Amino acid sequence: MEEQGLGYAIIMGDPLIGARKEFLDSLEMAIFNSNVIKVLASTGIFRTIFQAIDATINSLKIGSRSSLPKLIIDTDDIRDSANFRNPYAKAKAMAAYEMLKKAADINVKACFVEKDKEKYIPLVACAHEIVQASANLAEEAREIEKYTDRLLRTPHAKDGRLKIKDKLMFYPNKID
Repeated sequence: MEEQGLGYAIIMGDPLIGARKEFLDSLEMAIFNSNVIKVLASTGIFRTIFQAIDATINSLKIGSRSSLPKLIIDTDDIRDSANFRNPYAKAKAMAAYEMLKKAADINVKACFVEKDKEKYIPLVACAHEIVQASANLAEEAREIEKYTDRLLRTPHAKDGRLKIKDKLMFYPNKID
């Protein structure tokens, strides 16, 4: 990818669904994916990606030769740049993300190593339960920030510039 000048965002905590026929039900897949999305959004992982994309777009707008984002996202990104102000919220977000990584490990074993359905079915169910618990923990992290009226929000202005706010009743301010 580097040699070809491609951009990338590798999210270490983005688990593969338990791709066994017993779990490839449309509703099961929707629930699994919505839980993963909740964790990636609530922990700040999506914001990290959006910021990298915004930086690329903004550099193109001013005529600068831009390089595409090259991201490998892991738990350190939550610790260092997810903007959690409460340390307990940050710890919960980091734990939720680590749980996704563990679910990914279990699903790899269940889908590609185990051949006996008596072994792989409980493993896939285990991984899916971990993802559900991870989503609940990520939501708890977000709620802690809301309780103190410090939840960071970063909407875009009409001109595409980023705005920021952390108080529910305040208008967002443009970031220069």
